[in-house]
Amino acid sequence: MAGHSQFKNIMHRKGRQDAQKSKLFGKLAREITVAAKLGTPDPAMNPRLRAAVVAARAENMPKDNIERAIKKALGSEGENYDEIRYEGYGPGGVAVIVEALTDNRNRAASDIRSFFTKSGGNLGESGSVAFLFDRTGIIEYDSGVASDDAMLDAAIEAGADDVQSSEAGHEVYASQETFREVAKALEAKFGEPRKAALTWKPQNTVTVDDETGEKLLKLMDMLNEHDDVQNVFANFEVSETLIAKMTG
Repeated sequence: MAGHSQFKNIMHRKGRQDAQKSKLFGKLAREITVAAKLGTPDPAMNPRLRAAVVAARAENMPKDNIERAIKKALGSEGENYDEIRYEGYGPGGVAVIVEALTDNRNRAASDIRSFFTKSGGNLGESGSVAFLFDRTGIIEYDSGVASDDAMLDAAIEAGADDVQSSEAGHEVYASQETFREVAKALEAKFGEPRKAALTWKPQNTVTVDDETGEKLLKLMDMLNEHDDVQNVFANFEVSETLIAKMTG
């Protein structure tokens, strides 16, 4: 299993058990507001807003919350958020990319730097690890939507670059240039995806031992718990034993 997918699935299952929905909804609403403010408030005409709304629906965010977040973007009041990407190395030399939306750049930088330091890693300069990842689009579907072969055939026909299928679901990758068209083609065939967004996909993954893996997962937890952090990407793989321990 690809490292980023493996980590994401660990967090996904863990999150179902103990996530604070209000915190999650707050992050989703922030992304919706920023997306609507940067483009048009119509999801059909604004790909980023469309992706944000899809993500919110996937987490069962109430329709009223979604509409409120869009309306917030239309008002002259309200916070202005800066989009910032942090890059660094975690325990074991694992590359980590953190995407944040913050109304206080100094606070966010200080907090995120401290998380890296506490874990035995270090925050680097912009571009220090991004070269180890590909910026690409991802469209996700639950495994029950289609067979592996059917999803692969549809993805190839739509012009996708890669498909990874497992029990956790189907992940279809497409270049930034073809992403929207691939997403539209798959939606016409299989319905709305559970996720459609730009992501940082590791070019290679690093296998770490359980001790290092536990430190890394704790770092990921700290980062994801921060109010300003929207997404975390990393290029590591951990053992099935550690997965069982973390999700048991």
